[in-house]
Amino acid sequence: MNTDHVVRTFIDYFRERGHHRITGSTLLPPPGDSVLFTTSGMHPLTPYLEGRPHPLGNRLVNVQRCLRTTDLDEVGDPTHLTVFQMLGTWSLGDYEGPQSLRWGYELLTEGFGVDPRMMHATVFGGDDRTGPDTASLEVWEELGVPVELTVEDNWWSNGHTGPCGPDSEIFLWTGGETTGQAGTGSGSAAPDHDIPDPSAPSTTPSQDNRWVETWNHVTMRYRRLDDGSLVPLPQRNVDTGLGLERLVATLQGKSSVFESDVFEPWRLLVPGLWPLDETSLRLVCDHLRSAVVVIGDGVRPGNTGRGYVLRRLVRRLLTVLWREEPGSRSLGDLPDELLRHTLDHFRQDMDPVDVRVILLDEEQRFRRLLERGRRVLAQPRFRGPLDEERLHYLHDTHGLPRDLVLNLRPPE
Repeated sequence: MNTDHVVRTFIDYFRERGHHRITGSTLLPPPGDSVLFTTSGMHPLTPYLEGRPHPLGNRLVNVQRCLRTTDLDEVGDPTHLTVFQMLGTWSLGDYEGPQSLRWGYELLTEGFGVDPRMMHATVFGGDDRTGPDTASLEVWEELGVPVELTVEDNWWSNGHTGPCGPDSEIFLWTGGETTGQAGTGSGSAAPDHDIPDPSAPSTTPSQDNRWVETWNHVTMRYRRLDDGSLVPLPQRNVDTGLGLERLVATLQGKSSVFESDVFEPWRLLVPGLWPLDETSLRLVCDHLRSAVVVIGDGVRPGNTGRGYVLRRLVRRLLTVLWREEPGSRSLGDLPDELLRHTLDHFRQDMDPVDVRVILLDEEQRFRRLLERGRRVLAQPRFRGPLDEERLHYLHDTHGLPRDLVLNLRPPE
């Protein structure tokens, strides 16, 4: 089951249950939103979650591209991406959380063929402000899905203030060797993966990272105020987000999101251009792909705001490419096929030639920075080992990344 098939199956399933598809927005959030980029599908829907009637009704479904920099240092592991797609559903004052969980379970098991034994759930266990989410707990117990109660990990909010509420997360198993047959529906959910013993303490999501968080169901019933207090929203909503790349990798039996079909052209072509170890290859592919999408949504490199995020992505990947021989590899080597594949996948109509021009201009700026960096590092005060104070100075004053500094003049 490829990515396009997964998207169609998801959308069709919820359309059959009265949801209207809305058009996903760009990475740029709506006016008035304090975040630089859209980090979840609910960003464009905040006014409707707070009570404004939506023109398409109170059951919605969409596919939204998102960008998160909070996990930037984790990119290169099996699950984290900078730019990714989120499959989302919303109930705006219509059905409640238990119905959403039942539909989620049915779609995963019957629509995508996930073996129920490869599922685990977490539920909000309550705190000093609100009680436990007993309704969600009862659903999972009825369905026979192992469930773990947590507090902080199962309370969703979109910042210091705004809509929030308890959530229930669905985890899928991604590790081990075959001990049983997985997959009973139209998909093939990780047929080579072990079916764990759900009664073993070591197999809960909080204790074993082979459980991968895949689908989050938020019962969004509160607004958090500046003082941290909670007030009820005008309506009780359900907001769900399903990580597309994580789900596809699991369904395709892959060990990481970078081995799923959406990354296939990158994995076929990039190693031939630039031999890299696996972690470096993942980072370069992720950051390049993300930079293309950010540029496709109208952002240009700069020293502040969204432009700085783009500049940081490009310079981080160039730092990896130039680790052994600074300046030796060029983004001009990228074939148009990769740029076009990414733009098409994210439904962007920018010309790959224009994307390449922007990337190469930023590369040239970084090359000039390196030349200046070499001159700075040649100064007598930077001879000998570089301590943290000097590394911070070089970064803050001259814009030289730590990794690149250590490569330009390794500590003695």
